[in-house]
Amino acid sequence: MKVVAAYLLAVLGGNASPSADDLKNILASVGADAEEERLQLLLSEVKGKDITELIASGREKLASVPSGGGVAVAASAPGAAAAAAPAAAETKKEEKVEEKEESDDDMGFSLFD
Repeated sequence: MKVVAAYLLAVLGGNASPSADDLKNILASVGADAEEERLQLLLSEVKGKDITELIASGREKLASVPSGGGVAVAASAPGAAAAAAPAAAETKKEEKVEEKEESDDDMGFSLFD
């Protein structure tokens, strides 16, 4: 991931086709090491391709990937939220009552009286 990030930084910096040395310099500037194999693999995969097209095609692929349990949670959330809302309201009321009782413990003495 850090090699991809370095490549994107180089492209954003104006270098349309960064070399392995460019990526190594970027990574070295933040104290990260770069594996030569990963650098060469990335550079061979992106050679001659437009970065904006690669990002767009990657977004399309990610859109089709299931995001885990998010759908199931969202489907059951309305019922669960309706059941949890009164319980949450009760706890908030209890907290307010406790705070009020604590403030009455000063026995009428105040710094500003």
